[in-house]
Amino acid sequence: MKKSKEQTPGSPSRRVLLVDDDPSLLRLLSLRLTAIGLSVECADSGEQAVGLVPQFKPQLVVTDLRMGEMDGLALFRYLQQHYPLLPVIILTAHGTIAEAVEATRQGVYGFLTKPFDSKELIAQVEQALELGGWPQRESEQAEQEDWRAEIITRSQSMEQLLQEAQRVAQGDASLFIHGQSGTGKELIARAVHRISPRSAAPFVAVNCSAIPADLLESELFGHVRGAFSGAVSARDGLFRTADGGTLFLDEIGDMPPLFQVKLLRALQEQRIRPVGANQDIPVDVRIISASHHDLEQLVERGEFRQDLYYRLNVVTLSLPALSERREDIALLANHFLARLTPRYGNRVKGFSAEALSALVQYDWPGNVRQLQNVVERLTALSTTPIIPVQQVEKALKEKSALLPGFQEAREQFEREYLVELLQRVNGNVSQAARLAKRNRTEFYKLLKRHHLDPARFKQDPGGD
Repeated sequence: MKKSKEQTPGSPSRRVLLVDDDPSLLRLLSLRLTAIGLSVECADSGEQAVGLVPQFKPQLVVTDLRMGEMDGLALFRYLQQHYPLLPVIILTAHGTIAEAVEATRQGVYGFLTKPFDSKELIAQVEQALELGGWPQRESEQAEQEDWRAEIITRSQSMEQLLQEAQRVAQGDASLFIHGQSGTGKELIARAVHRISPRSAAPFVAVNCSAIPADLLESELFGHVRGAFSGAVSARDGLFRTADGGTLFLDEIGDMPPLFQVKLLRALQEQRIRPVGANQDIPVDVRIISASHHDLEQLVERGEFRQDLYYRLNVVTLSLPALSERREDIALLANHFLARLTPRYGNRVKGFSAEALSALVQYDWPGNVRQLQNVVERLTALSTTPIIPVQQVEKALKEKSALLPGFQEAREQFEREYLVELLQRVNGNVSQAARLAKRNRTEFYKLLKRHHLDPARFKQDPGGD
Protein backbone atom coordinates (compact mmCIF):
# COMPACT_ATOMS: atom_id res chain seq x y z
CA MET A 1 0.00 0.00 0.00
CA LYS A 2 1.25 3.49 -0.82
CA LYS A 3 2.33 5.67 2.02
CA SER A 4 0.99 9.12 2.73
CA LYS A 5 3.31 11.72 4.15
CA GLU A 6 2.21 15.03 5.56
CA GLN A 7 3.23 17.10 8.52
CA THR A 8 2.00 19.90 10.68
CA PRO A 9 3.25 23.25 9.30
CA GLY A 10 6.35 24.46 11.10
CA SER A 11 6.92 21.18 12.97
CA PRO A 12 9.15 18.18 12.20
CA SER A 13 7.46 15.18 10.59
CA ARG A 14 5.86 12.77 13.08
CA ARG A 15 5.92 9.27 11.64
CA VAL A 16 3.48 6.43 12.40
CA LEU A 17 3.70 2.89 11.02
CA LEU A 18 0.29 1.13 10.70
CA VAL A 19 0.24 -2.68 10.56
CA ASP A 20 -2.93 -4.65 9.78
CA ASP A 21 -3.95 -7.42 7.37
CA ASP A 22 -7.26 -5.61 6.66
CA PRO A 23 -6.70 -3.17 3.71
CA SER A 24 -9.90 -1.21 4.36
CA LEU A 25 -8.95 -0.60 8.01
CA LEU A 26 -5.46 0.48 6.97
CA ARG A 27 -6.95 3.05 4.56
CA LEU A 28 -9.33 4.34 7.24
CA LEU A 29 -6.60 4.66 9.89
CA SER A 30 -4.24 6.28 7.40
CA LEU A 31 -6.82 8.91 6.43
CA ARG A 32 -7.58 9.74 10.06
CA LEU A 33 -3.93 10.07 11.07
CA THR A 34 -2.80 12.03 8.02
CA ALA A 35 -5.74 14.37 8.66
CA ILE A 36 -4.07 15.44 11.94
CA GLY A 37 -0.74 16.08 10.22
CA LEU A 38 1.05 12.76 10.71
CA SER A 39 3.29 10.99 8.20
CA VAL A 40 1.97 7.45 7.76
CA GLU A 41 3.39 4.23 6.30
CA CYS A 42 1.32 1.05 6.03
CA ALA A 43 2.24 -2.63 6.22
CA ASP A 44 -0.13 -5.59 5.76
CA SER A 45 1.89 -8.03 7.90
CA GLY A 46 4.33 -8.12 10.79
CA GLU A 47 7.04 -9.37 8.46
CA GLN A 48 6.57 -6.39 6.11
CA ALA A 49 6.63 -4.02 9.09
CA VAL A 50 9.99 -5.42 10.22
CA GLY A 51 11.46 -4.51 6.83
CA LEU A 52 9.93 -1.03 6.81
CA VAL A 53 11.02 0.10 10.29
CA PRO A 54 14.71 0.83 9.56
CA GLN A 55 13.78 2.71 6.35
CA PHE A 56 10.79 4.71 7.60
CA LYS A 57 12.08 5.25 11.16
CA PRO A 58 8.62 5.54 12.76
CA GLN A 59 8.09 7.29 16.06
CA LEU A 60 5.14 5.01 16.82
CA VAL A 61 3.82 1.64 15.61
CA VAL A 62 0.07 0.89 15.65
CA THR A 63 -0.53 -2.80 14.94
CA ASP A 64 -3.34 -5.33 14.84
CA LEU A 65 -3.01 -8.18 17.36
CA ARG A 66 -4.33 -11.09 15.28
CA MET A 67 -2.43 -11.43 11.99
CA GLY A 68 -0.54 -14.18 10.14
CA GLU A 69 2.62 -15.91 11.32
CA MET A 70 3.92 -12.79 13.10
CA ASP A 71 1.07 -11.41 15.21
CA GLY A 72 1.00 -8.08 17.05
CA LEU A 73 2.68 -9.35 20.21
CA ALA A 74 5.41 -11.12 18.19
CA LEU A 75 6.03 -7.90 16.26
CA PHE A 76 6.15 -5.98 19.54
CA ARG A 77 8.72 -8.40 21.00
CA TYR A 78 10.90 -7.97 17.91
CA LEU A 79 10.66 -4.18 18.10
CA GLN A 80 11.34 -4.20 21.83
CA GLN A 81 14.53 -6.18 21.26
CA HIS A 82 15.85 -4.10 18.36
CA TYR A 83 14.26 -0.67 19.00
CA PRO A 84 13.55 -0.55 22.74
CA LEU A 85 12.50 3.13 22.70
CA LEU A 86 9.80 2.68 20.05
CA PRO A 87 6.25 2.75 21.52
CA VAL A 88 3.63 0.28 20.23
CA ILE A 89 -0.17 0.49 20.36
CA ILE A 90 -2.05 -2.77 19.71
CA LEU A 91 -5.57 -2.98 18.18
CA THR A 92 -7.73 -6.09 18.12
CA ALA A 93 -11.28 -7.17 17.46
CA HIS A 94 -10.71 -10.17 19.68
CA GLY A 95 -9.46 -8.37 22.76
CA THR A 96 -9.78 -10.01 26.12
CA ILE A 97 -8.79 -8.82 29.54
CA ALA A 98 -6.09 -11.51 29.67
CA GLU A 99 -4.56 -10.33 26.39
CA ALA A 100 -4.65 -6.69 27.48
CA VAL A 101 -2.95 -7.54 30.77
CA GLU A 102 -0.29 -9.61 28.99
CA ALA A 103 0.35 -6.87 26.43
CA THR A 104 0.72 -4.09 29.00
CA ARG A 105 2.80 -6.36 31.25
CA GLN A 106 5.30 -6.80 28.44
CA GLY A 107 5.50 -3.05 27.89
CA VAL A 108 3.04 -2.33 25.07
CA TYR A 109 2.23 1.38 25.24
CA GLY A 110 -1.51 1.10 24.54
CA PHE A 111 -4.20 -1.51 23.87
CA LEU A 112 -7.53 -0.73 22.14
CA THR A 113 -10.32 -3.08 21.07
CA LYS A 114 -12.22 -2.84 17.79
CA PRO A 115 -14.50 -1.13 17.07
CA PHE A 116 -12.44 1.61 18.69
CA ASP A 117 -13.36 5.19 19.36
CA SER A 118 -11.44 7.47 16.94
CA LYS A 119 -10.98 10.20 19.54
CA GLU A 120 -9.52 7.71 22.01
CA LEU A 121 -7.15 6.33 19.35
CA ILE A 122 -5.97 9.79 18.32
CA ALA A 123 -5.49 10.77 21.97
CA GLN A 124 -3.31 7.70 22.57
CA VAL A 125 -1.36 8.33 19.37
CA GLU A 126 -0.70 11.96 20.28
CA GLN A 127 0.40 11.04 23.79
CA ALA A 128 2.66 8.23 22.54
CA LEU A 129 4.31 10.59 20.04
CA GLU A 130 4.86 13.10 22.81
CA LEU A 131 6.39 10.61 25.22
CA GLY A 132 8.12 8.18 22.87
CA GLY A 133 9.83 8.33 19.51
CA TRP A 134 12.31 6.86 17.10
CA PRO A 135 15.45 5.79 18.93
CA GLN A 136 17.95 8.40 17.82
CA ARG A 137 21.32 7.37 16.40
CA GLU A 138 20.25 3.86 15.33
CA SER A 139 21.55 1.82 12.37
CA GLU A 140 22.52 3.98 9.36
CA GLN A 141 22.01 7.18 11.32
CA ALA A 142 24.60 6.04 13.84
CA GLU A 143 27.15 5.67 11.06
CA GLN A 144 26.32 9.07 9.57
CA GLU A 145 26.19 10.94 12.87
CA ASP A 146 28.60 9.04 15.07
CA TRP A 147 30.07 12.35 16.29
CA ARG A 148 26.84 13.12 18.18
CA ALA A 149 25.87 9.55 19.03
CA GLU A 150 25.92 10.13 22.80
CA ILE A 151 23.52 13.08 22.62
CA ILE A 152 19.93 11.86 22.72
CA THR A 153 17.55 14.60 21.63
CA ARG A 154 14.72 15.65 19.39
CA SER A 155 14.60 19.18 20.83
CA GLN A 156 14.74 21.99 18.30
CA SER A 157 16.94 24.09 20.60
CA MET A 158 19.41 21.22 21.00
CA GLU A 159 19.43 20.56 17.26
CA GLN A 160 20.29 24.22 16.64
CA LEU A 161 23.06 24.01 19.23
CA LEU A 162 24.47 20.87 17.58
CA GLN A 163 24.45 22.60 14.20
CA GLU A 164 26.45 25.46 15.74
CA ALA A 165 28.81 22.95 17.36
CA GLN A 166 29.37 21.22 14.02
CA ARG A 167 30.26 24.53 12.36
CA VAL A 168 32.63 25.73 15.09
CA ALA A 169 34.33 22.31 15.24
CA GLN A 170 35.92 22.86 11.83
CA GLY A 171 38.17 25.65 13.13
CA ASP A 172 40.49 26.06 16.09
CA ALA A 173 38.69 28.89 17.89
CA SER A 174 38.47 28.43 21.66
CA LEU A 175 34.99 27.31 22.65
CA PHE A 176 33.20 28.04 25.92
CA ILE A 177 30.19 25.91 26.91
CA HIS A 178 27.84 27.37 29.49
CA GLY A 179 25.10 25.41 31.18
CA GLN A 180 23.72 24.26 34.50
CA SER A 181 25.34 21.30 36.20
CA GLY A 182 24.15 18.01 34.75
CA THR A 183 23.18 19.36 31.31
CA GLY A 184 25.92 17.45 29.46
CA LYS A 185 28.67 19.99 28.79
CA GLU A 186 31.37 17.32 28.46
CA LEU A 187 29.24 15.36 25.98
CA ILE A 188 29.07 18.44 23.76
CA ALA A 189 32.83 18.97 24.10
CA ARG A 190 33.49 15.35 23.08
CA ALA A 191 31.11 15.67 20.13
CA VAL A 192 32.93 18.79 18.90
CA HIS A 193 36.25 16.94 19.12
CA ARG A 194 34.92 13.89 17.26
CA ILE A 195 33.80 15.92 14.24
CA SER A 196 36.81 18.24 14.21
CA PRO A 197 40.00 17.84 12.13
CA ARG A 198 41.69 16.90 15.44
CA SER A 199 39.52 13.80 15.98
CA ALA A 200 42.39 11.35 15.46
CA ALA A 201 44.37 12.97 18.31
CA PRO A 202 43.54 12.71 22.05
CA PHE A 203 40.60 14.32 23.84
CA VAL A 204 41.62 15.05 27.43
CA ALA A 205 39.14 16.25 30.05
CA VAL A 206 40.03 17.79 33.40
CA ASN A 207 37.75 19.17 36.11
CA CYS A 208 39.46 22.29 37.44
CA SER A 209 37.41 22.29 40.65
CA ALA A 210 38.47 18.73 41.53
CA ILE A 211 42.24 19.42 41.54
CA PRO A 212 43.83 21.17 44.55
CA ALA A 213 45.18 24.62 43.64
CA ASP A 214 48.78 23.70 44.48
CA LEU A 215 48.69 20.70 42.11
CA LEU A 216 46.90 22.28 39.15
CA GLU A 217 50.03 23.65 37.47
CA SER A 218 51.84 20.30 37.66
CA GLU A 219 48.72 18.46 36.48
CA LEU A 220 48.33 20.64 33.39
CA PHE A 221 51.92 21.62 32.55
CA GLY A 222 53.81 18.65 34.00
CA HIS A 223 57.01 18.74 36.06
CA VAL A 224 60.64 17.71 35.93
CA ARG A 225 62.26 15.27 38.31
CA GLY A 226 62.99 16.85 41.69
CA ALA A 227 60.80 19.89 41.00
CA PHE A 228 59.20 19.49 44.42
CA SER A 229 59.04 17.04 47.27
CA GLY A 230 57.72 13.74 45.94
CA ALA A 231 58.59 14.44 42.28
CA VAL A 232 60.77 11.34 41.95
CA SER A 233 60.36 11.27 38.18
CA ALA A 234 59.43 13.68 35.40
CA ARG A 235 55.82 13.78 34.27
CA ASP A 236 54.11 15.09 31.15
CA GLY A 237 51.16 17.33 31.93
CA LEU A 238 47.72 17.13 30.34
CA PHE A 239 48.60 19.82 27.79
CA ARG A 240 51.27 17.53 26.33
CA THR A 241 48.99 14.50 26.61
CA ALA A 242 46.42 16.37 24.49
CA ASP A 243 49.00 17.66 22.00
CA GLY A 244 47.45 17.77 18.53
CA GLY A 245 43.98 17.22 20.01
CA THR A 246 41.54 18.86 22.38
CA LEU A 247 41.88 19.84 26.04
CA PHE A 248 38.57 20.23 27.86
CA LEU A 249 38.78 22.41 30.98
CA ASP A 250 35.58 21.82 32.93
CA GLU A 251 34.46 24.20 35.69
CA ILE A 252 37.01 26.78 34.52
CA GLY A 253 35.33 29.35 36.77
CA ASP A 254 36.84 27.61 39.81
CA MET A 255 40.41 27.98 38.56
CA PRO A 256 42.63 29.77 41.15
CA PRO A 257 43.50 33.39 40.17
CA LEU A 258 47.26 32.78 40.33
CA PHE A 259 47.08 29.97 37.80
CA GLN A 260 44.79 31.97 35.51
CA VAL A 261 47.81 34.16 34.66
CA LYS A 262 49.91 31.13 33.70
CA LEU A 263 47.11 29.62 31.65
CA LEU A 264 46.63 32.89 29.74
CA ARG A 265 50.33 32.98 28.87
CA ALA A 266 50.25 29.36 27.70
CA LEU A 267 47.26 30.04 25.44
CA GLN A 268 48.76 33.21 23.99
CA GLU A 269 52.19 31.73 23.26
CA GLN A 270 51.12 28.12 22.68
CA ARG A 271 53.97 27.08 24.93
CA ILE A 272 54.09 25.67 28.45
CA ARG A 273 56.82 25.41 31.04
CA PRO A 274 56.73 22.32 33.27
CA VAL A 275 57.21 22.97 36.99
CA GLY A 276 60.94 23.15 37.75
CA ALA A 277 61.97 23.37 34.07
CA ASN A 278 64.07 26.13 32.49
CA GLN A 279 62.76 25.77 28.95
CA ASP A 280 59.33 26.26 27.40
CA ILE A 281 57.77 23.43 25.37
CA PRO A 282 55.56 24.15 22.32
CA VAL A 283 52.09 22.60 22.41
CA ASP A 284 49.27 22.43 19.88
CA VAL A 285 45.89 22.01 21.58
CA ARG A 286 42.39 23.24 20.97
CA ILE A 287 40.85 24.53 24.21
CA ILE A 288 37.22 23.89 25.09
CA SER A 289 36.18 25.19 28.49
CA ALA A 290 32.95 24.99 30.44
CA SER A 291 31.35 26.25 33.62
CA HIS A 292 28.00 26.39 35.35
CA HIS A 293 29.07 29.83 36.63
CA ASP A 294 28.31 33.02 34.72
CA LEU A 295 31.89 34.01 33.84
CA GLU A 296 30.87 37.58 33.05
CA GLN A 297 29.68 37.98 36.64
CA LEU A 298 32.91 36.45 37.92
CA VAL A 299 34.86 38.96 35.80
CA GLU A 300 32.79 41.84 37.20
CA ARG A 301 33.49 40.65 40.75
CA GLY A 302 37.21 40.38 40.03
CA GLU A 303 37.24 36.60 40.51
CA PHE A 304 38.14 35.76 36.92
CA ARG A 305 40.61 37.54 34.64
CA GLN A 306 38.93 39.51 31.88
CA ASP A 307 41.76 38.87 29.38
CA LEU A 308 41.56 35.12 30.00
CA TYR A 309 37.77 35.26 29.66
CA TYR A 310 38.06 36.80 26.19
CA ARG A 311 40.74 34.31 25.20
CA LEU A 312 38.52 31.36 26.19
CA ASN A 313 35.21 32.80 25.08
CA VAL A 314 35.77 33.22 21.33
CA VAL A 315 32.64 31.16 20.65
CA THR A 316 29.97 30.33 23.26
CA LEU A 317 27.43 27.50 23.27
CA SER A 318 24.68 27.72 25.89
CA LEU A 319 23.15 24.39 26.87
CA PRO A 320 19.44 24.53 27.80
CA ALA A 321 18.28 23.08 31.10
CA LEU A 322 16.33 19.81 30.85
CA SER A 323 13.17 21.67 31.91
CA GLU A 324 13.57 23.77 28.73
CA ARG A 325 13.63 20.68 26.50
CA ARG A 326 10.79 18.61 27.95
CA GLU A 327 10.29 16.79 24.65
CA ASP A 328 13.57 14.99 25.44
CA ILE A 329 12.64 13.76 28.92
CA ALA A 330 10.73 10.61 27.90
CA LEU A 331 13.25 9.90 25.15
CA LEU A 332 16.14 10.11 27.62
CA ALA A 333 14.31 8.10 30.29
CA ASN A 334 13.67 5.27 27.82
CA HIS A 335 17.26 5.49 26.59
CA PHE A 336 18.67 5.18 30.11
CA LEU A 337 16.26 2.34 30.88
CA ALA A 338 17.34 0.41 27.77
CA ARG A 339 21.00 0.78 28.79
CA LEU A 340 20.42 -0.11 32.44
CA THR A 341 18.09 -3.11 32.23
CA PRO A 342 20.79 -5.65 31.20
CA ARG A 343 22.67 -4.73 34.37
CA TYR A 344 19.62 -5.65 36.45
CA GLY A 345 18.71 -8.86 34.62
CA ASN A 346 16.34 -7.38 32.02
CA ARG A 347 13.51 -7.50 34.53
CA VAL A 348 12.10 -4.07 33.66
CA LYS A 349 10.49 -3.65 30.24
CA GLY A 350 9.36 -0.01 30.30
CA PHE A 351 7.38 2.78 31.95
CA SER A 352 3.63 3.07 32.14
CA ALA A 353 2.19 6.03 30.21
CA GLU A 354 1.33 7.73 33.52
CA ALA A 355 4.88 7.20 34.80
CA LEU A 356 6.35 8.85 31.70
CA SER A 357 3.92 11.75 32.10
CA ALA A 358 5.09 12.25 35.69
CA LEU A 359 8.71 12.32 34.56
CA VAL A 360 7.92 14.85 31.82
CA GLN A 361 6.08 17.16 34.21
CA TYR A 362 8.87 17.22 36.82
CA ASP A 363 11.23 20.24 36.80
CA TRP A 364 14.58 18.34 37.08
CA PRO A 365 16.78 20.85 38.94
CA GLY A 366 19.69 18.39 38.52
CA ASN A 367 19.02 18.11 34.77
CA VAL A 368 19.99 15.02 32.72
CA ARG A 369 22.33 13.70 35.41
CA GLN A 370 19.45 13.67 37.92
CA LEU A 371 17.12 11.99 35.43
CA GLN A 372 19.67 9.23 34.86
CA ASN A 373 20.04 8.81 38.63
CA VAL A 374 16.27 8.50 39.08
CA VAL A 375 15.88 6.02 36.20
CA GLU A 376 18.64 3.82 37.62
CA ARG A 377 17.01 3.93 41.05
CA LEU A 378 13.66 2.95 39.54
CA THR A 379 15.27 0.13 37.53
CA ALA A 380 17.09 -1.26 40.56
CA LEU A 381 14.06 -1.17 42.88
CA SER A 382 11.23 -2.05 40.50
CA THR A 383 9.41 -5.30 41.28
CA THR A 384 7.22 -5.20 38.16
CA PRO A 385 8.11 -5.30 34.43
CA ILE A 386 6.37 -1.94 33.86
CA ILE A 387 7.37 0.89 36.20
CA PRO A 388 4.16 2.41 37.62
CA VAL A 389 3.51 6.10 38.27
CA GLN A 390 3.38 5.55 42.05
CA GLN A 391 6.98 4.37 42.06
CA VAL A 392 8.10 7.39 40.02
CA GLU A 393 6.30 9.82 42.33
CA LYS A 394 7.90 8.20 45.36
CA ALA A 395 11.38 8.38 43.82
CA LEU A 396 10.97 12.05 42.94
CA LYS A 397 9.98 12.89 46.51
CA GLU A 398 12.87 11.09 48.16
CA LYS A 399 15.95 13.13 48.98
CA SER A 400 18.33 10.48 47.65
CA ALA A 401 16.78 10.85 44.21
CA LEU A 402 17.66 14.55 44.30
CA LEU A 403 21.34 13.97 45.03
CA PRO A 404 23.21 17.06 43.80
CA GLY A 405 26.20 16.93 41.52
CA PHE A 406 29.70 16.99 42.98
CA GLN A 407 30.19 20.71 42.35
CA GLU A 408 26.85 21.70 43.92
CA ALA A 409 27.56 19.50 46.95
CA ARG A 410 31.06 20.99 47.30
CA GLU A 411 29.76 24.57 47.17
CA GLN A 412 26.96 23.81 49.62
CA PHE A 413 29.41 22.23 52.08
CA GLU A 414 31.85 25.13 51.67
CA ARG A 415 29.20 27.76 52.41
CA GLU A 416 27.79 25.86 55.40
CA TYR A 417 31.35 25.43 56.75
CA LEU A 418 32.06 29.16 56.46
CA VAL A 419 28.78 30.08 58.14
CA GLU A 420 29.45 27.76 61.08
CA LEU A 421 33.01 29.07 61.36
CA LEU A 422 31.90 32.72 61.46
CA GLN A 423 29.22 31.91 64.00
CA ARG A 424 31.80 30.30 66.31
CA VAL A 425 34.17 33.28 66.21
CA ASN A 426 31.45 35.95 66.23
CA GLY A 427 32.44 37.23 62.80
CA ASN A 428 36.16 37.65 63.57
CA VAL A 429 37.75 37.08 60.15
CA SER A 430 41.35 36.73 61.40
CA GLN A 431 40.34 34.07 63.89
CA ALA A 432 38.17 32.27 61.32
CA ALA A 433 41.00 32.28 58.76
CA ARG A 434 43.39 30.76 61.31
CA LEU A 435 40.91 27.99 62.16
CA ALA A 436 40.39 27.30 58.44
CA LYS A 437 44.18 27.33 57.89
CA ARG A 438 43.86 29.98 55.17
CA ASN A 439 45.42 33.43 54.88
CA ARG A 440 43.15 36.45 55.33
CA THR A 441 43.21 37.43 51.65
CA GLU A 442 42.15 33.98 50.48
CA PHE A 443 39.56 33.75 53.24
CA TYR A 444 38.01 37.10 52.26
CA LYS A 445 37.72 35.85 48.67
CA LEU A 446 35.88 32.77 49.90
CA LEU A 447 33.46 34.96 51.84
CA LYS A 448 32.95 37.19 48.81
CA ARG A 449 32.27 34.18 46.57
CA HIS A 450 29.53 32.98 48.91
CA HIS A 451 28.18 36.51 49.57
CA LEU A 452 28.85 36.26 53.31
CA ASP A 453 29.24 39.46 55.35
CA PRO A 454 31.26 38.86 58.58
CA ALA A 455 29.49 41.79 60.28
CA ARG A 456 26.25 39.80 60.26
CA PHE A 457 27.83 37.26 62.59
CA LYS A 458 29.05 39.74 65.23
CA GLN A 459 27.04 39.56 68.43
CA ASP A 460 25.34 42.61 69.88
CA PRO A 461 27.89 44.36 72.17
CA GLY A 462 25.28 44.47 74.88
CA GLY A 463 24.69 40.73 74.78
CA ASP A 464 26.81 37.87 76.00
